[in-house]
Amino acid sequence: MFRALLIDDEQHCLDRLSGLLETHCRDSIGVCGQSASVEEACRAIASLHPDLVFLDVQIQDQTGFDLLGMVPRIDFEVIFTTAYEKYAVQAFRFSAMDYLLKPVDPDDLVQAVGKLKEKIGAAELSGHLKALFHNLTQLRGAARIISVPTVKGFTFVTVGEILRCQAQGNYTILFLKDQRKFTVARTLKQFEELLSDYSFFRVHQSHLINLSYIRKYDKGGGGTVWMQDQTQIEVSTRRKEEFLRRVAEI
Repeated sequence: MFRALLIDDEQHCLDRLSGLLETHCRDSIGVCGQSASVEEACRAIASLHPDLVFLDVQIQDQTGFDLLGMVPRIDFEVIFTTAYEKYAVQAFRFSAMDYLLKPVDPDDLVQAVGKLKEKIGAAELSGHLKALFHNLTQLRGAARIISVPTVKGFTFVTVGEILRCQAQGNYTILFLKDQRKFTVARTLKQFEELLSDYSFFRVHQSHLINLSYIRKYDKGGGGTVWMQDQTQIEVSTRRKEEFLRRVAEI
């Protein structure tokens, strides 16, 4: 049973989340307290020692990051709640931090709580939080940091370092421009969803490429792309027209 502290400056949001937890997560989550300000939340964390904090991103004129910076040691799990629009929510996905979009959906809540069984260490949590803070400050900028779950833990790389992604069953191999590569516990479809707005294009069922690193393109059928690392990748016939359109936009 996780002891959860709910932090939000809007009472109706606290009431909704508390009610959803009682209805859908009663066997795994018990609410130990609620706070409506950063100062109150600091005191609650120190006195209640929660296992889990549901943390609003914007708390009055402060943020959830202000709170985390005031806590001596983050020894609890964090699930953010946010009303941010899509482009900012993408920062959470890049950083592999759990979040709930307001108004909180019951199914999303159950899924987020279910992930708590896959607990990560304090050092890795700190890395995720740093990546998330960086991504939120950049927002529409290009210097996004992506959290890459590998067989050994997590690696943090900037999106611009990724040259191409290749499917391998339910895993994906990331090839970086400095010749490093990582086998990642995510599908290629997940990377396509994350990276499609950042000059990446899925040219084939098994290949997602960074269009910025194309060296040349040979026609014929769908055609063949030559990447900066000398890799030759077939472009599927059905994706050729869209591929050429995207390349023309660069």
